[in-house]
Amino acid sequence: MGYPSLAACVADLERHGHLVRIKEEVDPYLEMAAIHMRVFDAEGPALLFENIKGCTFPAVSNLFGTLERSKFMFRDTLDHIKKLVDVKMDPASVLKKPFDYIGSSAIALGALPWKKKSKAPILYGKTQISKLPQIVNWPMDGGAFITMPQVYTEDITQPGIMKANLGMYRIQLSGNDYIIDKEVGLHYQLHRGIGVHQQKANALGKPLKVSIFVGGPPSHPLSAVMPLPEGLSEMIFAGALGNRRFRYFYDEEGFCISADADFVITGTVYPGETKPEGPFGDHIGYYSLTHLFPVMKVHNVYHKKDPIWSFTVVGRPPQEDTSFGALIHEITGNAIPKEINGLKAVHAVDPAGVHPLLFAIGRESYTPYQEVERPQEILTIANQILGKNQLSLAKYLFISAEQDNPQLDIHNIEAFFTHIFERIDLSRDLHFQTNTTIDTLDYTGDGLNAGSKVVFAAAGRKKRELAKELPPALALPRPFNKVKLALPGIVVAEGADFTSYENEEKVMEAWTAAAKDVNFDGIQLIVLVNNVDFAAANVNNFVWETFTKSNPAYDIYGVRSFTKFKHWGCHGPVIIDARRKPHHAPDLIKDETVERKIDKIFAKGGSLHGII
Repeated sequence: MGYPSLAACVADLERHGHLVRIKEEVDPYLEMAAIHMRVFDAEGPALLFENIKGCTFPAVSNLFGTLERSKFMFRDTLDHIKKLVDVKMDPASVLKKPFDYIGSSAIALGALPWKKKSKAPILYGKTQISKLPQIVNWPMDGGAFITMPQVYTEDITQPGIMKANLGMYRIQLSGNDYIIDKEVGLHYQLHRGIGVHQQKANALGKPLKVSIFVGGPPSHPLSAVMPLPEGLSEMIFAGALGNRRFRYFYDEEGFCISADADFVITGTVYPGETKPEGPFGDHIGYYSLTHLFPVMKVHNVYHKKDPIWSFTVVGRPPQEDTSFGALIHEITGNAIPKEINGLKAVHAVDPAGVHPLLFAIGRESYTPYQEVERPQEILTIANQILGKNQLSLAKYLFISAEQDNPQLDIHNIEAFFTHIFERIDLSRDLHFQTNTTIDTLDYTGDGLNAGSKVVFAAAGRKKRELAKELPPALALPRPFNKVKLALPGIVVAEGADFTSYENEEKVMEAWTAAAKDVNFDGIQLIVLVNNVDFAAANVNNFVWETFTKSNPAYDIYGVRSFTKFKHWGCHGPVIIDARRKPHHAPDLIKDETVERKIDKIFAKGGSLHGII
């Protein structure tokens, strides 16, 4: 379906029962986000907020809230897009089956960006930052943020749209030290497309021109988050996916303007100019704290006639970005594995906050007739994974050999852990990277972007049976003696609150020494937590607690552990200390007053009565 605008998409969704209008006045401070989250949790419809307190513009959210709705929006192009991604990854496939790609190739040729200024809808009017919806999602957020932006920048050494980057990086509209209506904050990692562009501009001592698009056809924000192959333009992808060429022009100041966007904010980032940005409730389930990030000097805020603001809510998964991920997987299929030789599948585990935990399956063929089965080729694959784009943000990578179980489902968390721990040799198969970079949003390390990584690699035949219920004879020493079975072979243990690494290392030395004679038959992993009931309640709680609250090099211990030739291992279960540490960021906690206040919208007579 080729939507010419966000309004056309909204109308189409409403006609088919995929969108509901909220007519009551709603406060952008916490209330809009609370309503969105409640509807998303119930797999409900997209929401059009018609009456936002203090703002004349309406706003839409939850467009991508379910995979079903996302596929509905792109129902006419999705199959062609899958083929185009396949062609980019493996051009030989066109030569083998040329007739399979005839329709898709036509769409690709018709997707080139279209430079067109006459009667561009975006030139209807101008406004100010303070007049945009000032949406705050979480109580401790530092101000209002744009959560569904498309941030456009060009390479200053190779200007033009074909070398440009369109990415989704959060934008802080207000709060902190930003001068209202004149400055906004940009948050992004330096290795992303915009970061590369900024580094090149800085090197030449020149400002970087930035255009922020909000709204427009739904293919535009999806293209901004797509992990596209090198050399494939986001604007071409947006045109092909939306069955409508990306229309653009340059304004009088030389900024690129998306002609179909609902809003466009233009501005410049000058070398070395930063201001505090944050806090912000983020997708790991905690706040990202206040840090210095580039500040953008605002030039203009354009909008079309009757524009619609687009937003989402970020928080502990699952959230709408989870559905984004499902749609991306639907489109790309096995595209990423094809970029790494021998990789069969890779999955960022969403309930664990996405970036902290990866599962992977790889080929193991170095020495097929060896007497001792051990990971070899999958270790080289693991190193490539941890150096690949967004995958490089991971802290924990669990990787298995494909031939050991060709039917293993990489999306089945319990089955994957079971497969690994039935085969792993904990004295040999843990491989650490210390003093390295991790996700900017992850505060388990010892500084911004600083932490460690570990690979759990398993190859070969099944070595052991894992306990499927808590062994009755399992008696752990104090203070970690309150235990529950979380998954087969995995127990969680509760103890006193963490104090400091200096103190806790002594506690762990004493505890592991006391545990060396415990019968751990069937147990391969022990996770130390603050609340054993919460962590063991379900698999989502377990992975979130374990992998978002631990830094591998600092927080992994083992029963009967040793270090030999710089290699660390253990002869008993491995232990992950996932208790909250003093330097961790705060959890995201909803405001109960706001939760009670929005009940009226779901009650009889309210816009959302009977919807969920």
